[in-house]
Amino acid sequence: MPIDIAEQSALYRDAAAPIAERVADLLGRMTLPEKIAQLHAGWLKLSADGNHAWRLADFAQRETDITVDALLEHGLGQITRPLGTHTVEAHEGVRAFNALQRRMVEDTRLGIPVMSHEECLVGLMIEGATLFPAPLNYAATWDADLIEEVGRTIGEQARSIGCHQGLAPVLDVSRDPRWGRTEETFGEDPYLVGVMGTRYVSGLQGERRDLFATLKHFAGHSASEGGRNHAPVHIGPREFNDVFLLPFEMAVKLANAGSVMPAYHDIDGIPCHADQVLIEGTLRQKWGFDGLVVADYAGVNLLYSHHGVAHDAAKAAALAFNAGLDIELPGHECALHLKTAIDRGDIDLSVIDAAVCRVLTAKFRLGLFEHPYANPDGVNVNSPRAAAVARRAALESIILLKNDAALPLGAGTPSNVAVIGPTADDPLALLAGYSFPVHLITAGEHAASPVKTPLQAFKARFGDDRVVFAKGCDIIRERRAGTPVYPGDVDMARAIGEDRRTPVSRDLGQIDEAVHAARSADVAFVFVGDLSGLFQSGTVGEGSDTDSLELPGVQQLLLDAVVACGTPTVVVQTGGRPYNLGGLEDSVAAHILAFSPGEGGADALVELISGDANFSGRLPLSIPKSVGAVPYVYNHKLKSAGTPVAYHFGSRYPFGFGLSYTQFKYGALAWTNRHADIEGGQFEFSFEVENAGAVDGTEVVQIYVADRVASVVRPVRELKGFQRVFVPVGDRRTVRVVLPVDMLNFTDGRGERVVEPGEFQVLIGSSSRDIHLSGTVVVSGHATRTLERHWRMLCEVSAERG
Repeated sequence: MPIDIAEQSALYRDAAAPIAERVADLLGRMTLPEKIAQLHAGWLKLSADGNHAWRLADFAQRETDITVDALLEHGLGQITRPLGTHTVEAHEGVRAFNALQRRMVEDTRLGIPVMSHEECLVGLMIEGATLFPAPLNYAATWDADLIEEVGRTIGEQARSIGCHQGLAPVLDVSRDPRWGRTEETFGEDPYLVGVMGTRYVSGLQGERRDLFATLKHFAGHSASEGGRNHAPVHIGPREFNDVFLLPFEMAVKLANAGSVMPAYHDIDGIPCHADQVLIEGTLRQKWGFDGLVVADYAGVNLLYSHHGVAHDAAKAAALAFNAGLDIELPGHECALHLKTAIDRGDIDLSVIDAAVCRVLTAKFRLGLFEHPYANPDGVNVNSPRAAAVARRAALESIILLKNDAALPLGAGTPSNVAVIGPTADDPLALLAGYSFPVHLITAGEHAASPVKTPLQAFKARFGDDRVVFAKGCDIIRERRAGTPVYPGDVDMARAIGEDRRTPVSRDLGQIDEAVHAARSADVAFVFVGDLSGLFQSGTVGEGSDTDSLELPGVQQLLLDAVVACGTPTVVVQTGGRPYNLGGLEDSVAAHILAFSPGEGGADALVELISGDANFSGRLPLSIPKSVGAVPYVYNHKLKSAGTPVAYHFGSRYPFGFGLSYTQFKYGALAWTNRHADIEGGQFEFSFEVENAGAVDGTEVVQIYVADRVASVVRPVRELKGFQRVFVPVGDRRTVRVVLPVDMLNFTDGRGERVVEPGEFQVLIGSSSRDIHLSGTVVVSGHATRTLERHWRMLCEVSAERG
């Protein structure tokens, strides 16, 4: 149906008119089917010739009872991953998206353009785009400026294909490394997560906010029972606000995030997609969020298919939209039943109108009505500059946990180097689960990855004749889709029962060859860890949870055998969660944790190993001594260790830890003021960091605070500030800190953030355990203060020549 002539001169088409007036004019012209069409997405395989086809999946759109033409007749709110749904060259994908957009603009009655969204957590998740490191790597840099540049670079690539919304960042605060989605997080500290997430949002959206970031998963998703995907969450309201909501609050208030995505789980029996208090109460009313709330894929459907709080799709839709949802993703399976929900009295038309207004407002803000089409000639999803940003993120994120003088190799490189392990020559081993080559496995497709492997980088740096390779074992022999359906059909999984077998290999047949290679070399580099893959197509990633912190498969036996042969052994661990080394932590010559460093990871590793660059990555999460210590986080309560302290409690390598090839000394702590008024005061102090070693290096200074006496039990310490500080050898830097009193808040019984007068200990160190300077400060005041909506969330830390 072409657009009505009468609509062509309507107020809503006037770009100069105020957005609110345009929205009101357009809403008044819409029929109920046209309104409902704006509240869901379409999941299609687009074609430039306009012959679009359904994208069928087990968890959403197993089958459809309408045609594509019927779906598009009244318009569409969003199109789901037009270039990321299947393998398509970017220019052709843009032409296909434009064909759909032309149909929306020219062939529907009102001509409302469609928004498109793509995944962009570790780069734009389409064919050919730059493959960035995992968010754990982002956090391990402790470099907020760099992560803003990462977001900006990804945003530029997204805009070039006409993308309007990116489904990132993940602001879940890691609380259990067994959880497969740990790799998607910025670590275990809410302030670090908040700062990194906020800067990523600022970079992605840009000053014009013409591309929406999506904060997810709102909220508490990472605190699930047993670290299992979608499992219920058991947290009190104080912990929920202080730990899990803080990063979202920061990104909403400091970065004006354009969208938020609820999580799959329930908290105290209330699924997040149906939680009106969380979405309407906290997010919109309390924080002032003015963007879109979009469902996680199939999240509305799960309200009746898994959670059992609705008896059908219409009721599920009513629950979600009454709670404050704006758009169902990835398709239409529940939203199309909203008319039934209205007829039953389960939802009021005013709720529908409010959601439609928010969707239309977003489209007007994005300028979609004036610029609906993407330019195929402007596509730029990979460039030397983007590759350089990705490589820098990898270089700054790789962490040296131990070094018994085995590194760097440098000019005195041993004549023979053994490169061993299942991840040494696997390009997918350097990628996180939401990178396009890995994601294809779940879709039943396979793509050759252009990523250089560590083995290739070693040979390029040291020469083919000096590097001997042995795989040693497989982690997964055949990469394929794992779970029967996504997000996991409970009945089907129950029916499979004991016959469900892990794809992880237990074959020991390649270990002898690895031992032979190690014996023939002067030093052995053993690459172990994870393979990211969604829904058990890998050993880490969404739906790929674990019950252990032992290396998957037979990798521990491989490492045991190599270490036992006597050759100095350097362990290089990659993947999406930390693992223990089976007691060999004291026996290996060096231990490197690289997480998933992306397309530039192999070159970055060799640059660090050779001494061409210095290690500067720091742990964004603790490495528990064993799975028995889980959950373990540095900012635990004092009694978390048990009484007496449990022998297995704690972490060998604590939050914030990381070594380099030089040593730093801290000193000259000076206070500008140690007393600050509770009403908007701040503490100011400085200290010096000296490079006392033999090479230039970057220290990550960390500021922690401990509340000495409070009205509720508080953590033993909390991160309040940090800064990367480059110090040339023999030089020193003066670090200046401004810590607002507001940041000493916690949540009271009313759910409000408050600051209490009293004493606090300020701890300055190179990790949460390694504290070098400290002092006591006092918050002065006669009564507890409740913080306003806009409170000071950031600690200012800067460094200057000493």
